[in-house]
Amino acid sequence: MGLKPRAKKTGTDAKTKPTSVSAASFINGLADERRRRESATLLDLMSEVTGEPPVMWGAGIVGFGSYHYKYASGREGDWPRTGFSPRKQSLTIYCVPGFAAQRDLLARLGPHKTSVSCLYINKLDDVDLGVLRKIVERSVDQMARTYGD
Repeated sequence: MGLKPRAKKTGTDAKTKPTSVSAASFINGLADERRRRESATLLDLMSEVTGEPPVMWGAGIVGFGSYHYKYASGREGDWPRTGFSPRKQSLTIYCVPGFAAQRDLLARLGPHKTSVSCLYINKLDDVDLGVLRKIVERSVDQMARTYGD
């Protein structure tokens, strides 16, 4: 189900882990002014929805909460319950459960693309933030039902 974090081919530890870098300093260090503004908006939205503080995962993912996964292969690790990455091409929003139960909201969101567990938005101003908030809420609620609080 959902996002399959990249793991090392040997061992059980995922490469992307929480760091001590503050999300605010990461966002303030973004070169693109629009991405800084969009990231600040997502930081506020996800903080409100999750009630969790933002944590940097690796060099470019702002995550909220975490869960432990374990595959039949023996690979296991931790990953944010939700989060985002302000990439140059688009904002990537992580909705681990995927989008099968989100089709109604995606139809109203505005311009976007999806993969299994990632929502890609070129410009945050082009989408309905209320709808985006509901997408994140549903994703977080489904994670709570699946993995507990």
